[in-house]
Amino acid sequence: MKTQFICYKKCSTCKKAEKLLRLLNVDFDLREIMDENPTSEELHSWIKTSGLPLKSFFNTSGIMYRELHLKDKLPTLTDDEAIDLLATSGRLVKRPILIHDNKVLVGFKESDYLELFEK
Repeated sequence: MKTQFICYKKCSTCKKAEKLLRLLNVDFDLREIMDENPTSEELHSWIKTSGLPLKSFFNTSGIMYRELHLKDKLPTLTDDEAIDLLATSGRLVKRPILIHDNKVLVGFKESDYLELFEK
C-alpha cells in the first residue's frame, strides 16, 4: 500500500512535514483533510494501528475543539461516539496523519519521520 499523507494545505506544520517527505523522496498520496475527512472506519483502524490514545487524534488547539467544549465533553463520550464525532469534520482531527506500512503517525515530529524512512 502506498504511503498516505493526510493534511490541511494551509497548515504550516503540514507544509513542513510534506517538505521533509519530498526531501526524503517518499512516494505518497496526498489527501486534503478538508476535502475528504477521515471516515469512522478509517479512524478506528488508524487509532488501533497507532497504539496512541484516542485523544491524540483530536486537534485540541483548534477553534472547533474549543467551541464544542470538547475538553469537558470528551471524557463523557464512548470511544465510538468520539470517533464518530471526529469523522464529522477535518477541523477536529489532528494533522498531519501519515500512514506507512503498519505505522500511523499523528502530528509532525521530524525525528519520527526520519526514523520511519531512513532505514
